[in-house]
Amino acid sequence: MSVQLLPETPSQTAGPYVHIGLALQAAGNPPREQEVWNEMAKRGAPGEHIVLMGHVYDGNGHLIRDAFLEFWQANPEGVYDTEYNLEKSFNCFGRTATADDGEWIIKTVKPGTVKNAAGLPMAPHINVALFARGINIHLQTRLYFDDEAEANAVDPILGLIEQPPRRESLIARRSTLDGTLVYRFDIHVQGESETVFFDF
Repeated sequence: MSVQLLPETPSQTAGPYVHIGLALQAAGNPPREQEVWNEMAKRGAPGEHIVLMGHVYDGNGHLIRDAFLEFWQANPEGVYDTEYNLEKSFNCFGRTATADDGEWIIKTVKPGTVKNAAGLPMAPHINVALFARGINIHLQTRLYFDDEAEANAVDPILGLIEQPPRRESLIARRSTLDGTLVYRFDIHVQGESETVFFDF
């Protein structure tokens, strides 16, 4: 019996319309009654409540105003919960998008330490996936915290990045805004300040 090999389907970028289906508010459309969005931690969720915010830049340093981001993290005890339920006070998964001002925001709690497959502890971090026009396959990176310097210094993933300036592209900077604890994390898709991306 002969096997017929079909040609590969042409690749396609996320395009400018991802907001319409997955980021309704950012697209100026009314939200659905139940929406996976940027409030991963509700009031009353255990842990240290934080706000993550930043911008996404292209290789020329221009804001990407229609990027779509997904976040996945452990809870404060370092456990990933795979069951998503909008009724829970905390979910390990969330989504957000840049809008006209180019800024994205996520409300969550600071994650705990997780061990990798070899049993080595990894510094508190959040996994980030970025979708945008011009990108065929979404980009994956990690967000670490600048106030976890001791844990960051022995993190097995950060240790794989040879150049310290490149490691800095994965570190979110702590500050406060109107009394709220904020970590700023800007993503650079290309250029001299390009964020480190992973091929998982």
